[in-house]
Amino acid sequence: MSAGRIRERESFALSTQSSAHQSTRNSSADLADWSGSQLLEAYSRRTTSPVDVTKAVIARIEACEPQLQALYAFDPEAALNAAKESEQRWMRGEARALDGIPATIKENIATKGTPVPLGTAARPLVPAADDAPSAARLREDGVVILAKTTMPDYGMLSSGLSSFHPLTRNPWDLSKNPGGSSAGAGAAAAAGYGPFHIGTDIGGSIRLPAAWCGVFGLKPSFGRIPIDPTYYGRVAGPMTRSVRDAALMMTSLTRPDMRDAMSLPYQDLPWLDLNIDIKGLKIGIMMQAGIGMPLDPDIRATVERAAKLLADAGAVIEEVPAFITREMLDGLDDFWRQRAWTDMAPLSDEERGRILPYILQWAEGGKSLTGAEVYSGMNQMMVMRHAAVAATHPFDFVISPVAPCVAYPAELASPIHNPEEPFEHIGYTVAFNMSDQPASSVNAGFTKAGLPIGLQIIGRRFDDLGVLRLSQAWEEMCPDKRPWPKV
Repeated sequence: MSAGRIRERESFALSTQSSAHQSTRNSSADLADWSGSQLLEAYSRRTTSPVDVTKAVIARIEACEPQLQALYAFDPEAALNAAKESEQRWMRGEARALDGIPATIKENIATKGTPVPLGTAARPLVPAADDAPSAARLREDGVVILAKTTMPDYGMLSSGLSSFHPLTRNPWDLSKNPGGSSAGAGAAAAAGYGPFHIGTDIGGSIRLPAAWCGVFGLKPSFGRIPIDPTYYGRVAGPMTRSVRDAALMMTSLTRPDMRDAMSLPYQDLPWLDLNIDIKGLKIGIMMQAGIGMPLDPDIRATVERAAKLLADAGAVIEEVPAFITREMLDGLDDFWRQRAWTDMAPLSDEERGRILPYILQWAEGGKSLTGAEVYSGMNQMMVMRHAAVAATHPFDFVISPVAPCVAYPAELASPIHNPEEPFEHIGYTVAFNMSDQPASSVNAGFTKAGLPIGLQIIGRRFDDLGVLRLSQAWEEMCPDKRPWPKV
């Protein structure tokens, strides 16, 4: 998609912004907080430049990183060089579609020349030979890549705890966890490290940190955004401060890449057409996950309020009964443990000793599983898939909590912090990885203590645009909006 086409689609949204918001846009002190849409408009009008914006974001990072520790391989010199090249393209009238917008990329998404430790001190630091698909698409479109973002060992925690990276913290409360495994991406988005961030998700790893950091996160339909390497249920997706910026990223991230043999056929969807008529939509509400931790009362009240506001806008709201069973979740746990142990078994004792002890103890639970037990676990993932599609098929969309709890202490590996009960908090999210359905986390409000609460919006298979549209509608409706945290 050309820069001109994107700017044309953005013009209506920009024209409707309030004068107060316009004055914020024109404050150079706030350049790090501008949205991608605002930056493209400002670049086209020559009212600011990619260099000015990149300098502002670097200054924000340098001020906040000592507390947040959300980044890996931060390279301000390379970012400024890329910004200068972008500035020249704008001056020549040769701007690319997303030229000059700052971004971060999760550590497990390869960028050429940067090692991919997967969050663990056990892996050798070998520079990646090429950009993975998501990084390649953004770079092709002129995005300024500032850094990679942190993740826990092997991406197997909903936490910012890692044996390789420093402990990542939540910008809303530095004593709290940002979630994971896209830990650094969630923290970076909330702190204003530029508009664009990419995470990955195999059980909730975009939606959980998005919820706990108060940002927007989209887990797209499986195969919508090409990835490399591929794996069952694993996707990459945008994490941003607004739904519109995520939609803007989708114009780039969804372009095809032959390296993903499991990707969907490419569709040139109108990602920036986010209008939706809520009246008459049939929306299910799933308040019970079926297994796991009890639902926090503040989260319950917030999601129920969202349902009431959608009903007041004309939606038909009906209850979705819980469908996840203990057999499903334990089967998935068995399969993932065995998969993790397969990766760790060839390591030397010294190398395994570098892995986060929580993760190593969890993975060791897979080494004694029989072939029949592993097969049974994988089969339960298929049972979960069919149950999710059947439960949600009668509805245009389903809403639910993202997690049963809010952000928890930063030093813990999971809310329960027990490797024998590792997934008691992903009952609302994991099924939609198995079913290939798109699902988002959009901020729905805050606890009495000021911690963000996420609303999950689930669509039918392949209706990513619908999920973005309803997320945008909710973002506009949400009655509890607060300034972004100042670290």
